[in-house]
Amino acid sequence: MSLRHAFERGAKAAARFTGHPTCFGLAVGVVLVWVVSGPLFGFSDTWQLVINTGTTIITFLMVFLIQNSQNRDSAAVQIKLDELIRAVRRADNTLLDMEELDEATLEQFRNRYEALAKKARDGGARAACEDPSFGMDDDGDRDASPRPDRRGADPRDRDGDRRSNTQDEV
Repeated sequence: MSLRHAFERGAKAAARFTGHPTCFGLAVGVVLVWVVSGPLFGFSDTWQLVINTGTTIITFLMVFLIQNSQNRDSAAVQIKLDELIRAVRRADNTLLDMEELDEATLEQFRNRYEALAKKARDGGARAACEDPSFGMDDDGDRDASPRPDRRGADPRDRDGDRRSNTQDEV
């Protein structure tokens, strides 16, 4: 077993354990034992150092576990969203790798979708969906390549040719 595989298994197990109510109960128990033991140790500097050191180490390690868990979850959500975008007939496939775009381009997309949302709130959902500028680039031109229909054929090509959708071959 590789080190990476061992880390992934350990991180998943630790995330499941630390997210369980039993783990929270154990943490509360440790704090209560520490508080109750205060008078026994005269509330000394060492007594305070024990809890401070313990919580610092646990917090430090948990940051990495949480980040690992969030990275896995985020990647899974992105893959699921990419599949939905790819599968929906009228979806804009340029959105598939949006997380890789620069901040200025993301802001342009955000502004476009905020405008569509405002239009939907002001004039009903149909108004935003039927917006003729939807799917156009910044200078108002429609994408040169037409979107394939559900069978994968060019919608302008209705001669019955049932070519496979290249999206499905990915």
